[in-house]
Amino acid sequence: MTDTHLSDTRFTDLKIHTDVLKGIESTGFEFCTPIQAMTLPLALQGKDISGQAQTGTGKTAAFLIACFHKLLNNERKESKKKNPVRALIVAPTRELAIQILEDGKPLVQHTDLKMGIAYGGTDYDKQRKHIEAGVDVLIGTPGRIIDYFKQGVFALDALEVIILDEADRMFDLGFISDIRYLFRAMPTPEERLNLLFSATLSHRVAELAYEHMSEPEVVKIEAEITADRIEEIAYMPSNEEKIPLLMGIIQKAGDDKGVIFINTKHMAEKIEAWLNANGFKCALLSGDVPQKKREKLLGNFKDGTCNILIATDVAARGLHIPDVNYVVNFDLPTDAEDYVHRIGRTARAGASGTAISLICETYAMNIVDIEEFIEHSIPVEREIADLLFENAEKPDLSKLRSNRKRDSKGKSRETKGKDKRKEHGSHNKHSSGDAAERTRREKGNPNRVPKENRRKKSEPQQTPEQREAAKLAAMEKRKNQPEKVRRIPLRGRRGQEIPAIG
Repeated sequence: MTDTHLSDTRFTDLKIHTDVLKGIESTGFEFCTPIQAMTLPLALQGKDISGQAQTGTGKTAAFLIACFHKLLNNERKESKKKNPVRALIVAPTRELAIQILEDGKPLVQHTDLKMGIAYGGTDYDKQRKHIEAGVDVLIGTPGRIIDYFKQGVFALDALEVIILDEADRMFDLGFISDIRYLFRAMPTPEERLNLLFSATLSHRVAELAYEHMSEPEVVKIEAEITADRIEEIAYMPSNEEKIPLLMGIIQKAGDDKGVIFINTKHMAEKIEAWLNANGFKCALLSGDVPQKKREKLLGNFKDGTCNILIATDVAARGLHIPDVNYVVNFDLPTDAEDYVHRIGRTARAGASGTAISLICETYAMNIVDIEEFIEHSIPVEREIADLLFENAEKPDLSKLRSNRKRDSKGKSRETKGKDKRKEHGSHNKHSSGDAAERTRREKGNPNRVPKENRRKKSEPQQTPEQREAAKLAAMEKRKNQPEKVRRIPLRGRRGQEIPAIG
């Protein structure tokens, strides 16, 4: 950890509420980061902020301090509705919402402000009861927040502060219509403090700020897009060499913490199987992992129980895990911005780190957009023979969850039907011990009488002369019958006139 990421501005130099200042002092922080030094003087005066800074530079503390300061200095607004909240903080992911809550706890420990959280995946009734008991600051993800809001668990008519964190990610995940819905339920922009923070401020984010904020001050920390404390390096393996190269990199890193980013869940499971089979302690974090298990995995990674985290892009935003020494892009991301957020998991809060990218045959073309976005080339190391992991033990990949799902989807309806009939054959009311009967039922209608049993055995066999005599008798009978009147169809044929009926 270094102090080169800090500014010369002290928190005590700013006019922050004394109770919040006590919380800052308890955390051990004395100097502001650049984004804090530029935004706090404006936000403390009540001005709206649209802020951009590199990930891991203290944006969370900046908007939390400004929020708590305003709530403590202002009297609560009157509301005619049930459980009005004073401040709302919206984050795109569950992990980011949880992290904001954890960062806010020491800052409010000397105040009477109450914080609550609302995110999907777990603790539905528990979160609801906590919010119904009354909270001043509600932190959460859009889906669960709107769910509770529509049920009347809390109200927004007396809102004093609204904060959007990682606003560009809101667009990427399709939450922007939900955000606009929440804005329409709030007081006008002039009656509240509006803070928007993100690692990147795109045109669509700027448009959102223009529509729902009151003349926001745009604050940007001019620096390289990727942190200057991150050492970037790339290798160019074939697809067959990627896994041995990855295991060689992890083996060389020893006990250092590392995050491995994968594009697909199937490949993430495959990497997990390879690492476990060769003695590497790892955890897999993907979008379908239950929330409680996800929190447990992150806890194990933070406390060092396992030092390798395999993750899809669900973990690229909002995770603040200290002492991540390196990040490996096993698959290059298809979105250049995701590269910045991925490698931002290392070199946080002034630390240094390494970002390793594997430029393979499948995703090699993505490097062009990435280097154009970050405005510099990534150094490539072409010699990888010394890094390849040797004598790797191959895992049983047939047991992967994604493989089992593929097998179940691949079965034809006929195969499934046969399996089901075989499984329940003993319970079928037509079941019999006769193998021929079972074969007959599998081929067709089980109620159909077998062909050999359809002719009655009691019928006498006719001679050819008797059959001929029967035919002549039938013909004679038809001659003696009166001729049937021909039926005229209602529609008729072309050119044939049909008389009107009635």
